[in-house]
Parts: sequence; structure tokens; C-alpha cells
Amino acid sequence: MNLITIMRQISARFTPGVSSSSADQASQMARFRQYQKEAQKDVLDEPLRELPMVVFDLETSGFQPDYGDSILSIGAVKIKGSSILHEHFYKTIKPKQTPSAEILQLTGLTTAELEQSEALKDVLLAFYQFVGSSTLIAHHAAHERRFMRHATWHELGRTFTHRLIDTSFLTQLTAAHQSFEQLEEWCHAYDIAVGNRHHALADAHMAAQLWVKHLVVADHAGYATLSDLYKALAAKK
Repeated sequence: MNLITIMRQISARFTPGVSSSSADQASQMARFRQYQKEAQKDVLDEPLRELPMVVFDLETSGFQPDYGDSILSIGAVKIKGSSILHEHFYKTIKPKQTPSAEILQLTGLTTAELEQSEALKDVLLAFYQFVGSSTLIAHHAAHERRFMRHATWHELGRTFTHRLIDTSFLTQLTAAHQSFEQLEEWCHAYDIAVGNRHHALADAHMAAQLWVKHLVVADHAGYATLSDLYKALAAKK
């Protein structure tokens, strides 16, 4: 055994925490890259009843990630077809800058809670492990897309590649006569209980209920796949 090998073994023996942490993160990154590859597969013709999806919501310190606004919490729930599964994700994130008092009041988060939270990079990796290669859904998805693109690139050095669908993707077809904007307006219209608004997990649950209600309507109308929905929306334009 040569000297370099001996020194490496000694170093690893006396720094197990660092080595283990680095190995864990490397393993998470490898899984994340695999999820990204799998998420790029064509799911347009897969039956909506069988397509695994994750409905998620972000609470953020503002609206502009390029100007310093950050993700404060992520909430998500898994669905399959019109069934909401008993699998959810929720984590708060330690911000680089303390959010304004208005944001803290709106979200119900506290500075103490946020200071004790994990870093954004760690939460992102945990979120992607929860999501896997599933299709993502969000209400007003442009906001989530903007922050996920920024965070995934700046924290993980990767492009955000998961398919992300807005709830309006369905409601434009199933409730074209209605023009609600806010999530609570949709919930009131479809008998979905509104509670703990602007809490990421609570909002994700409400958006999930909205999605599955309209998915049932879409199914009855003969829309069996995402491809069917895309074609129907294109025909309306």
C-alpha cells in the first residue's frame, strides 16, 4: 500500500462527518440529474388517470428572484389521476435576507422559524427527491416557474426542466365561463374549504383539490391525455 493511499484512509477516518455529508449531497445530486432526465420523457399521450403529478406552492419574499427575492417555503402534495395521495412535502428555508414584516404577516412565518430552517440548496434537493420525475402543477404557475428556474440554476447549477402546468390549463376548458383569479375565489366556487391561506402546504392542498375536481370534468368531456387538452386549447385560439 503506497503512502498516498495510507494518507487518504487516515484523512477519511478522522473526518467522517465531512466525507459523509459530501457523499450524501453527491448522491442527491446524482438522483436529481436522473429525475431531470426522466422528467423530459414524453408523457403527452399517457392517460391522465394514471399520470403521477405533484401540486406545489411557493411562499416567497417578493416577486423578483433576479433582484434578491427568495423562496421562504415549499409545500407539495402528490396526486394520481383524480386521487389526492397521502404524501405531502413541506419545508421552510433559511433566507439570506430577512423578509419584510408584511411578508411575515401574510405567510404566518416567523424570523425564528426561518433562521432555524435548512438552506435553499438542501431543501431543493429534498423537494426534487419527493417529486421524482412527476409532472408539476401550480396555481398561477408563472410565479413558481420563475423562482424554480432561478433557484435550480443558482443553487444546483442545473436548468429547471420539469414540466410545469398551471391549473388554468384545465379550467380554461372545464370552466371557460368563469374568470376567477385568486385561489380562494376558485375554492369558494367549487366548495373547497379555504384555510390557512398563504401557507405553502395549505395552498398546495387547495390547488390539488381544484385540479382533481376539474380533471373529473375533463375526463367526462372526453379529454383522456395531456395531448387532448393541448389540442383543445389550441383549437380555442
